Amino acid sequence: MKINPKLKNILEWVYCIIIAIVLALLFRYYIGTPTVVKMSSMYNTLEQNDRLILSRWTRTVKGTYNRGDIITFEAPSKPIRSAFDVDLDNPVAIYDYEPKGIIGKFFYYVVELKKESYIKRVIGVAGDHIKIENGKVYLNEEELEEPYLRDGVTTDGKIFSDIVVPEGYVFAMGDNRGNSTDCREFGCIPVDRIESKVWIRFWPFSKFGKVQ
Repeated sequence: MKINPKLKNILEWVYCIIIAIVLALLFRYYIGTPTVVKMSSMYNTLEQNDRLILSRWTRTVKGTYNRGDIITFEAPSKPIRSAFDVDLDNPVAIYDYEPKGIIGKFFYYVVELKKESYIKRVIGVAGDHIKIENGKVYLNEEELEEPYLRDGVTTDGKIFSDIVVPEGYVFAMGDNRGNSTDCREFGCIPVDRIESKVWIRFWPFSKFGKVQ
């Protein structure tokens, strides 16, 4: 059966578009993706409307996340916890939403449709003792030096302010401590819920470079 040349040309374009979309999604999920900072919880390291390149590579190769890394992760189901529903011997964030079906998982985890993410800095990794008191952060019984904070910024203790980070988790906070919902309020983040590391800021161009 001979295919109409015009139809053949259309089909070829459709195939090219599908392949391009698939490759873009694979690159976005496994390698890296651009994003825009929407909140002020990392001010002044990151400001609203900064354009960033996120690296997915650590997640892809199941690598490790280190103290000081700026990461993005899936927002917990309960971002604010109360003293009545926490177990300080198991200080972990709650994730009780799971998309249904292959298509639902594809759109949620790959396309990231209707998925909310947070951006914070890793303060503690598995086995670290985190204690917050008198406006300061103590890591393994020593005061943590935090040169990335603005002068005068202090850290208020909340629900999870004296904990040991469990295996397979990290403890993260925003640099703008007074305006950040973070692990102090919802608990430690599972490593498998971390999506990426912040790599490069490409806009504004005056701040172009690696983010630390």
